Amino acid sequence: MPDLLIELFSEEIPARMQARAREDLRRLVTDGLVEAGLTYAGAAAFSTPRRLALAVQGLTAQSPLLREERKGPKADAPEAALEGFLRATGLTREQLQLRDDKKGQVWFAVIERPARPAAAIVAEVLEAAIRSFPWPKSMRWGAGSLRWVRPLHGILCILTGEAGAEVVPLTVDGLVAGSVTQGHRFMAPEPISVTGFEDYAAKLKRAFVVLDHAEREAHIWADATSAAFAAGLEVVEDRALLAEIAGLVEWPVVLMGQIGEEFLGLPPEVLQTSMKEHQKFFSVRNPVSGRIERFVTVANRETADDGATILQGNGKVLRARLSDARFFWENDLRTVLHKGLEGMAEGLAHVTFHNKLGSQADRIARIEALAREIAPLVGASPDLAAEAARVAKADLQSAMVGEFPELQGLMGSHYARAAGLPEAVALACKEHYQPLGPSDAVPTAPVSVAVALADKLDTLAGFWAIDEKPTGSKDPYALRRAALGVIRLLLENGVRLGLSDLVNQGLERNWRREIGDGPGLGDAARDRLGGDLLAFFHDRLKVHLREQGIRHDVIDACLAMPGNDDLVLLVRRAEALAAFLKTEDGTNLLQGFRRAANILAQAEAKDGVEYSFGAEVKFAQVDEERALFAALDAAEAVIAPAMRAEDFGAAMAAMAGLRAPIDAFFTAVQVNSDNAVLRRNRLNLLSRIRAICLSVADLNRIEG
Repeated sequence: MPDLLIELFSEEIPARMQARAREDLRRLVTDGLVEAGLTYAGAAAFSTPRRLALAVQGLTAQSPLLREERKGPKADAPEAALEGFLRATGLTREQLQLRDDKKGQVWFAVIERPARPAAAIVAEVLEAAIRSFPWPKSMRWGAGSLRWVRPLHGILCILTGEAGAEVVPLTVDGLVAGSVTQGHRFMAPEPISVTGFEDYAAKLKRAFVVLDHAEREAHIWADATSAAFAAGLEVVEDRALLAEIAGLVEWPVVLMGQIGEEFLGLPPEVLQTSMKEHQKFFSVRNPVSGRIERFVTVANRETADDGATILQGNGKVLRARLSDARFFWENDLRTVLHKGLEGMAEGLAHVTFHNKLGSQADRIARIEALAREIAPLVGASPDLAAEAARVAKADLQSAMVGEFPELQGLMGSHYARAAGLPEAVALACKEHYQPLGPSDAVPTAPVSVAVALADKLDTLAGFWAIDEKPTGSKDPYALRRAALGVIRLLLENGVRLGLSDLVNQGLERNWRREIGDGPGLGDAARDRLGGDLLAFFHDRLKVHLREQGIRHDVIDACLAMPGNDDLVLLVRRAEALAAFLKTEDGTNLLQGFRRAANILAQAEAKDGVEYSFGAEVKFAQVDEERALFAALDAAEAVIAPAMRAEDFGAAMAAMAGLRAPIDAFFTAVQVNSDNAVLRRNRLNLLSRIRAICLSVADLNRIEG
């Protein structure tokens, strides 16, 4: 079985496109080979800035002979039906066979596909892959029609077997496939002839090209951390930057340089962001002071002066970049010290948040009012929460955030400290955007929690009020993320509050902003919108809890209970119910509940009455019946106070105690007795079972 090696050699491929391109090349080629009848043992794709490569091991030497029989129309079928069958099979009438069938004679087509050598199949598949390659952006060059991410210069395509290497005959837009590649653009530009993947990878490394992206990443990180450690420093970890840099170089050479003393007073985030965004430098931090003191850059070649000239040039460019950052920082500080952080925020009155929801200043006023309401519920000072809400978005008017939008919030915390504001306010400036996703940290400081909740609730209420809800996969305002943020803030901080009241307040404030000083939203409209938004929270909660192993029907059973706008209470109930249903007692009690509920439903439908007027133990005839009365009395005595105390574990344990008496009752007693008094009493007894179980959760909603 031969091995296949493919290399597509081009001008520099953007680093951000390389990972997807590797996977696309592997998928397109291997899928095409399999579809054509070939099999293979394994495939691996590689990339450098100037090449995509694919190695396929254990490829079959040829496709198998395929024979397929297709049944066609009857012999006396209309001519049009026969012509359609001929088109579908690609055969002529003379190639068809007329055979006897149960209902007469029928046309049959016998289609044979001869075996084909792997080389011919590879040529077809690779050409199709090149011509249909799904680059996010592509270009044409010269007079050719081929589109590629950058001009494509060469195609290497060889099959290597026991007899040696064979070049696959392939020409794409004037490019003839061969067995030759090139090494490093500057350090080894001479042509390299290869005979297989191992030979290819080894010769590339001798020609100063590290083929494997993961190997380049590991090399860069190891050399960078070693250089920093030797200086008593540490590299600030940034996996995304590491992957990007590994996609920019074929022969990584790590160099560490100094940052000018005049820039070391800048906030670490400013230095790190400026160097990352503009220069693709790693930041090197002093672990004691936390200051960013040096940088690591990765060159694409070795030099006679060990990188001194490269570092000198990089340092000159870095100085200019950091001079800009220092100007922004000092200019913003002057504004804060002269006008205060609220003064910096004044310009937000002229920045539109949404044409139906007013300016950023309008939004801040709404967030401030909502933060005051939330603060006592999360243990925060209402005045501090209101102050934090007023200044939390002030840095949107700063020059620094104008240059680096990703620093919003972080810069606000620095400016708040410079203005002498309380630490809780400064922290809220940074944390009120969090959590930004399912893996982002959740604020725990009370003021931060109050402002973060107010911010997200106002966003959701505002867009609900103007009917801009997520639809399908479209969520342009990230409302699903905002809802998940609210859920995580409440659950991970154990915040007990009724979402409905806060949602209604947010809806009312946004409605009044939309219509001016006119009448309020109205109870019916507010209840409708508020109920719809609460249902949206519940949907996001289901997704969140499903990832933690709690089934959607368990959540539905708890959502049907009172207090479902208290998410902490709701989740505690769902967790207790989920744990209970995993036990043998839980499973059997659920079956007993369903049996009781089904018998009751049938009897109530037949008799036209509701059996809920109290069963009497004096009518019990057997011990199992009397035992069930006693068990229900004992369970009620525990479950009712446990539910009031929100001790769901105790309530579930009391329910578990009903399992055996209910089983025994159904074994020993016929509910639909011929005696009308006994039948009515037993149906009322089943009603007690139903009522007790439904007081804990709506077990009717549990599936399976």
